[in-house]
Amino acid sequence: MVLDAQPDIEVVGEAGDGVQALELLRGTRADVVLMDVRMPRMDGIEATRLVVARSGPKVVILTTFDLDEYAFAAIKAGAGGFLLKDAGPAQLIEAIKAVHSGDAVVAPSTTKRLLDRFAVHLPDVREKAVGAVESLTEREGEVLRLVARGMSNAEIAGRLFVSEATVKTHMGRILMKLGLRDRVQAVVFAYETGLVRSGRSGSSP
Repeated sequence: MVLDAQPDIEVVGEAGDGVQALELLRGTRADVVLMDVRMPRMDGIEATRLVVARSGPKVVILTTFDLDEYAFAAIKAGAGGFLLKDAGPAQLIEAIKAVHSGDAVVAPSTTKRLLDRFAVHLPDVREKAVGAVESLTEREGEVLRLVARGMSNAEIAGRLFVSEATVKTHMGRILMKLGLRDRVQAVVFAYETGLVRSGRSGSSP
């Protein structure tokens, strides 16, 4: 009801589980999928992985943080972002539009809470990533840290006293150098490599 009430959003289908969602997407053109994590027959993680593998619509994950321990894996599977189920209508609409436009939804509060919980499970990839991190310029590293803290391009531009276009250029180079797909993967990379650590406001030594 909330989405259909928007003049520029049309709900083209609804599915009760991951299997039904994949079947529906075979014959229905969609730009964004709002995916639950916990579903019967096929969960949101596997469904997201298959949607992304088919070069299908972009995916936004909905998760109940206290119960769903698979949201991190869903993002790794290719989701363009995630929201808590208690997100308000305005936040939901904004997230769908952001992902549709090619950005990724990384809300500061949910990013920190999710990664704080999963920090102990993150693989130790620091040694493997040293070369990649060192390929970044000082400014690119700074931009990546700010992105990992959930800041938007506009906020980063204001913090660094540069234009949004400059921030986008830096972000594009960061993704290319690190071999990452999008902003969400950049956040995960920053935490996995220790460039930013959960629970701390400053960068890692």
